[in-house]
Amino acid sequence: MRKSILLLALVATSALTACLQTDGERALAGAAAGAIVADALDENGVAGAALGALAGTYCDDAGICN
Repeated sequence: MRKSILLLALVATSALTACLQTDGERALAGAAAGAIVADALDENGVAGAALGALAGTYCDDAGICN
């Protein structure tokens, strides 16, 4: 049950990432989403947050969240 709630929160956070305007805002949202996923999968939260921040920063450059 806990993992389902965390994954639902991740999906909601990811959907909101496209609404953000700056790379910094997307990086913060990505870091939060990465930490949530890492926690749900019982992995390293810091590494998850770092990867999420990178993904959030560069998602508009890749044409994913523009």
